[in-house]
Parts: sequence; C-alpha cells; structure tokens
Amino acid sequence: MVWRSDPPPTEGSSPMTSTLTTPAPPGARPAAPPRRRTRILALPEARWALAALVLFLTALPLYLLGAPAWLWGPLFAAVYATGGWEPGWEGCKALREKTLDVDLLMVVAALGAAAIGQVLDGALLIVIFATSGALEAVATARTADSVRGLLDLAPATATRLLPGGGEETVPAGELAVGDTVLVRPGERIGADGRVLAGESEVDQATITGEPLPVARGAGDEVFAGTVNGTGALTVRVERDPSETVIARIVKMVEEASETKAPTQLFIEKIEQRYSIGMVIATLAVFAVPLALGDELRSALLRAMTFMIVASPCAVVLSTMPPLLSAIANAGRHGVLAKSAVVMERLGQIDTVALDKTGTLTEGAPRVTDLRPLPGSGLTDDGLLALAAAAEHPSEHPLGRAVTEAARERRLAVADAAGFASAPGRGVSATVGGHTVQVGSPDRLLPGGAGPVRDAVREVEDAGRTAVVVLRDGSPVGVLGIADRLRPDAAATVAALTELTGRPPVLLTGDNERAAKHLAAQVGITDVRAGLLPQDKVAAVREWEGQGRRVLVVGDGVNDAPALAAAHCGIAMGKAGSDLALETADAVVVRDELATVPAVVRLSRTARRLVVQNLAVAGTFIAVLVAWDLFGTLPLPLGVAGHEGSTVVVGLNGLRLLREAAWKNTSEGDAV
Repeated sequence: MVWRSDPPPTEGSSPMTSTLTTPAPPGARPAAPPRRRTRILALPEARWALAALVLFLTALPLYLLGAPAWLWGPLFAAVYATGGWEPGWEGCKALREKTLDVDLLMVVAALGAAAIGQVLDGALLIVIFATSGALEAVATARTADSVRGLLDLAPATATRLLPGGGEETVPAGELAVGDTVLVRPGERIGADGRVLAGESEVDQATITGEPLPVARGAGDEVFAGTVNGTGALTVRVERDPSETVIARIVKMVEEASETKAPTQLFIEKIEQRYSIGMVIATLAVFAVPLALGDELRSALLRAMTFMIVASPCAVVLSTMPPLLSAIANAGRHGVLAKSAVVMERLGQIDTVALDKTGTLTEGAPRVTDLRPLPGSGLTDDGLLALAAAAEHPSEHPLGRAVTEAARERRLAVADAAGFASAPGRGVSATVGGHTVQVGSPDRLLPGGAGPVRDAVREVEDAGRTAVVVLRDGSPVGVLGIADRLRPDAAATVAALTELTGRPPVLLTGDNERAAKHLAAQVGITDVRAGLLPQDKVAAVREWEGQGRRVLVVGDGVNDAPALAAAHCGIAMGKAGSDLALETADAVVVRDELATVPAVVRLSRTARRLVVQNLAVAGTFIAVLVAWDLFGTLPLPLGVAGHEGSTVVVGLNGLRLLREAAWKNTSEGDAV
C-alpha cells in the first residue's frame, strides 16, 4: 500500500496493538450510513396540494365542455376545501396575531371570484398556492433529513479500553474526554482524539476533503466519522461527543440555514402592506358607492370585480414561469436547481468560492510523472511495470492509480509473490526474483541528497505526491501522482471571472503547495488551503459581511456548512456526499463544471424576464383597477383583461424553455 507523503514519520508504534485484531480484507469499507428521507406524501401540505390538483384536473374538462353544474360544481368546491384549507387556517391563526397573511388574501380572492361566478379562476388560484406551499414543505423536510443523516457518519458504538486491561463496547455518545478507545481496521473512528499507539491510514475526506487517505500514528489527531485503514489504532478521546467536528458541522449547517431568514422577512413586509391595502381598498369600493345610494348588488359586483382585477395572479405568474422554465431547461442539461428561489439567487451572486478535490479536479488520483533514475536500466514503461507488479494486490487509492496507469499503457505486469503492506510506509513484494518496495520517500529513502532526492523534490514542488520505487534496497525511480484537473476547469474559472468581475477563490482542505499549483493552472490567485469546515464557513461569512453574495461550489461533507452559509451553493453530483447534495441549493448532476457559469447566466436572464413580466402585470392591474374605480368596467372584460395579462406574462416566461435559451447562455449571450 502506497503512503501519502504529507505527515512526518512517527515513532513508538506498539507492536502489541496490531495483534489485537485481524486485518480487514483488502478494500473492505464500513457500510454506508443509512439515509433518512421523509416521504413526500407524509407531509400534510403535499397531500392537500395533490388532492386539489387531481380534483381540479377532473373538473376542468367537464367545465370547459359545458357539462351540468352539478357535475363540476362539487369538484371545484372540493378544490377550494382541500387546497384552501391549509393556507386559510394559517391565515386565520395569523389574524389572531394581528397580521394579515397573503395566502389568506388569495383564499378570500378565490372565494370572491366564486361568489360572482368565476369558479374556475378561483380554483386555479387555490391550486397554485397549495402547490407552492407543498414544495416549500418538501424542501424544508429534505434539509432536516440531510442534517440528521450526517450524525450517522459517526459510529453508534466504540470499543473502550479498560484501565485494568480488557475492553468493552459502549455507545459512542457515552465516551468522555480521557477515555481510550481501540479502532480496528475498516472501522469508523468513534470520537475526536489523538493516537496513542498504532499506525494506519485514515480516510478523512468527510472532514478535510483530502482525496487520499493520510498516515496516522502516535501523536496525530483523528476525527470522529473518518474511516480507519488496515492498521489498528489506540486513540485517547479529546473532545466530548457533542463537540466533535461532525457535531459542529451539523450545528453550523443548521445555523447557516437560519441566517437566510432576513430575506424572507422583507418579503413578508411587502405581503403585509399589499394585503392590508387590498382589503381596505375592496371594502372602500363596496362601502362608498353603497353609502352614496348605490344598490347592494351593484356595489357588491363592483367590489368583487375590483378584487378580481386587483388580484396578483399575473404578478405571481410574472415570477414563476421564467424561473420554472429556467429550472426545467437547466435540468435538461444536468443542473438541478431545487426551487425558484434558488434560480433567482444564482443570478445575484458576485463572488465565487470553489472547492478543489472533486470540483476543480476529478477526484481520482492518476500517475502524472515517471522518473527512472540514471543507472537503473529502466525506461518509463519499465519503471511503471515494476511498480504496478508490486502494487497489484493493493487496494490503496495510490496503488490503484499505479496499476490503472500500467493498464492504460497495456504494459505486461509480472506476477508478484510475498506481498506485504505497512501502513504509513508502503508495499513490498518479490517480482522476478527481486525485492521491490514502493512507498513513501521519507520512510524508504536514507537521508541526504542525491539524484533520487532531487527527483522527489521536483515532483513535490510541482504539487504532486511523490512515490519512490526500490529494487533490492536501491532506488530505481520516482513516480508522481496527482488528482487530474477537469478539462473545463480553466474555461469555467474564466467565465465566472467575467460574470462576477473578480476571479473565484479556492477553498480547500488539501495542502497549500498542491492547492497553489493547481490554482495557477486555472487562473486562480486567491488560495486558502488546509481549511476545516468551520474555516470555509468563516471565509464565506467574512465576504458576506462585506456585502457580497457568495456562490460556493463543492462536493464533500466538509463543504456542506459553507454551501449552507453561502447566498447560494452548488454541489457536484457525481462524487458528491449525500449531505452536500441535500444542503446545496443546486446540484450539477452530470458533473460538468462548465454548467455552473451557464446556469448563472440563465438565472440572470430569468430575472430580467421577471422584471419585464412585473412591468406588464403592474400595467394591466393599474389600468383595470382605474377603469373599475373611475368608470364602469364590465365583469367579462375585467376577467378577460385579468386573464389576458396572466397569459402574456406566462408565455413570456416560457421562452426560457427553448433549447436556444441554454445554448445562448452557455456561449455567454443573452436570450
């Protein structure tokens, strides 16, 4: 097994520790944590909305075909009852708190439309708002599911070592600071702590985002929820279970999600003013003519006409069709935006923060350098074939990279005997009668200078992981291994720079040397490396404190808090963790990084269409309301004008469904 060359050598490993357990089979990994997902139909809002939609679609053809009222009337009544119950009840509760909910206003407007014979208009309004409420409830439930599911990353139990000898299995939540736990090969680590004895390689991708397992030995820190490799570790608990990095990630996700509330408060203020103004105006339109001697029926008809033409149906459709069309178009091209709010926010961003591993890179290590040493008698292919023969039985990511490189070159790989791996050191095997070792330069090479040290330094200075190959104890070559940059990374960075007016920032848990090397290849100058999840959140909050609107693009659990804290978060879907996919506002399903700037452009186009639609809707409402107040607006003409404005803004928004809309945004043009 090849060793990752970041940590320094460690001494004092206890040989007794390794005899306590039987090593896990090669490649063995713990079972993935169970996912907790709320069923959509378990939500009452979703059940009411579905019932209203089914009833509406059943009644609509009967109504349009002129069927008797006793056929479609009860169905429409049921639409009002099922779809209007939830917002109506919430509106009544809001009234008790002396606030006027716009959803209640829509229910009243729908009932008013029905009262003067416009049953279809009212039912459609009910269905629109019931569906909107259901989508919001689903999004809220899914976010809560993903946050709860993160806690499953930490194991339920741990093996605690007793002071007098022996061991016991205890719930991980009962561990206390100072306890000593045994972590067997392949197990998840149960607590944040420090290694007392043993050597192994730990997959820390869930915490730091590092693409490769890191060597851990006496004195090194380990985190709860990370995966132990083939060695056994004795770990002293240094944090209470409620204060582990995983627990703090959960807390940060929850807190960051709550920080989005101020935007909603602004919307509620607008709703209050509009709702109160419309109610007062409707009452005035009814009462003033009645007080001046108008007939009751005439005054009521004028008031109901006013309520219909002043109804914000066109305003609602001004926003939704462009955004929903943009969502549908983006979805066809591999980007899932989770709501219309997300699609709108994407167009507001002015700062972009990119993760490294799995975002700018493909997330899979590959051999990049082959450096046979002078006098070894090996060519590039000969060096690779020798290393691949020794690595063939290994399941380590770097070992797989070596064997995959040999396979791609169609090299003949000799059979190996006596394979052995040492965590933190490397692998050894007998190949063609020679003892071959492949692994860490710091562990396998003697001190001092020389051609092999020069080759190692050059590889590491280029931001790659150096792996040395020894034959019969003498170095014969060096391999360089690195995560490969995505082909569209540089173009994506350039496009995002053009969109926002400033280059993206690289936020990564990987080492600074590798991060800066990769950033230079794609045109990023601001690099923040070696970050834990809380560090990424701090960076996002620092920018947002300066008034910026930040887009974070990432793929790991360690990115989830930053995804939640940002104005908008996008997760890379191919290798993205469950939490990142659930926490993010949008997901790049096909793993094409170039779609990120494309969907930002599409969002900006959708927002321009929203402004156009609001202008059209506002003009129609103003003209019709003025006509009703200062003249005599016939009810059929009022309904036609109201519905006509709705159709106009709807069709304008649907322009973004065209294939040309995505093509133009991908090429940087407006629709």
